[in-house]
Amino acid sequence: MNTVAGGGSLVTLPILLFLGLDLPTANGTNRIAILLQNAVGSWQFHRKGIGRPKKALLLALPACLGSLVGAYLAIQIDPQLLRLILGLIFLGMLPVLLADPKRWIEARIQPITSSDRPSHKLSLLFFGLGIYGGFLQAGIGVFLLAALVLGAGSDLLEGNALKVMVVGLYTAVALILFVGWNQVHWEIGLVLALGNMSGAAIGVHLATTRGTVWLHRALVTIVAGSAIWLIFDAVRNFG
Repeated sequence: MNTVAGGGSLVTLPILLFLGLDLPTANGTNRIAILLQNAVGSWQFHRKGIGRPKKALLLALPACLGSLVGAYLAIQIDPQLLRLILGLIFLGMLPVLLADPKRWIEARIQPITSSDRPSHKLSLLFFGLGIYGGFLQAGIGVFLLAALVLGAGSDLLEGNALKVMVVGLYTAVALILFVGWNQVHWEIGLVLALGNMSGAAIGVHLATTRGTVWLHRALVTIVAGSAIWLIFDAVRNFG
């Protein structure tokens, strides 16, 4: 899910809670799997010649700064209200995804050059996404894909490659804070990482063999399911 689109943490976080971890520790522990999963995914995309590391690094810099802010907030704030807002945003994204599929499927930019830098607006956007990614992580892949496709002009295939690189870099930064606050269960995190790493390899294979049309359909399905899950979970917890 995470490599093809996003939303995998909507599955793993409840599992970690079911295993007895409190929410802050589950949130921190999940980052071990996310980090290693994206390391595998980035390597697999690189082997296939997809993705541009320089562009990913330029976009990851503001995201890393934002992730520090988000991880700090995550240590102190109850995320239930944010989960409800996230679910409503996912629901609102469905018309955008369905209205113009071609915009998601076809790339519209030239390869990045040494003088080509993200705009200030795009950098600010990735800083904000980094805050959310550092805070909760769940669903961030969908927002990053939207930013990369609608803001940076990538198609879904390149966007996925860039996304896993960006997430891997800012997760490494956020994980430092979670470790510092003793909110990581290493044994459970490493076991989870084995599954995530295997899934990342499968996800890259699906993304590169099925094409952008299939990726768009998968993204719509995951966004719709995530919206329902988030809203239901948030309403249940508020009730």
